[in-house]
Amino acid sequence: MKFSAAALLFDMDGTLLSSMTSVIRCWTRWAEEYGIGADDFARIELHGRPAAEIVGELVPAGSVAGAVARIEELEVEDVGGGGVVLLPGTEALLRSLPEGSWAVVTSATRVLAEARLRQTGLSGTGAPLLVAADDVTRGKPDPEPFLLAAGKLGADPERCVVFEDAPAGLRAGRAAGMRTVGLATTHERSELRADVLVDDLSAVSARAAGAGVEITAGE
Repeated sequence: MKFSAAALLFDMDGTLLSSMTSVIRCWTRWAEEYGIGADDFARIELHGRPAAEIVGELVPAGSVAGAVARIEELEVEDVGGGGVVLLPGTEALLRSLPEGSWAVVTSATRVLAEARLRQTGLSGTGAPLLVAADDVTRGKPDPEPFLLAAGKLGADPERCVVFEDAPAGLRAGRAAGMRTVGLATTHERSELRADVLVDDLSAVSARAAGAGVEITAGE
């Protein structure tokens, strides 16, 4: 499919890069430190959710702030431990985009997101705009993160394209009135509702076209 856009909005984990090895390692250690039982921990969905939301389901309200700070500390320290890697097609696609035409929109905190972008070299691909969990009051599946990114780029939401691997992120993109490209990197295709479905960003190409970007996704 071919379409034009004013701005491209990328989720980070599971879309541009994979951090699941690091995430599982750090959250397992965190759960042990906080005495979270294996059964309680196993029922929690870690991917694509703000840490504060996850922690809030597992510890008393009075302990949330300290527990969130601790998991952020563990994950930032672990960034160089071999569990954060680029996904196929990411670097080539981002380097083909005009400056100021894209943003990273993540449920991670700014400190953690910046650490992962540096580790994978993405902080050097045109100094992208970053919208992190710290910047919004309502995270995905609420449209606020994507609408904030579009506003900062000066782009009409109807001319933005969201790239996401998680159902909640795709719901947020649709709620924002944006086109969506779903990546089957962490979920089965049957779980993803998007305008276009691809295996990963290696199936996406882009080129500057007038005041926007022309995108080809899939076959």
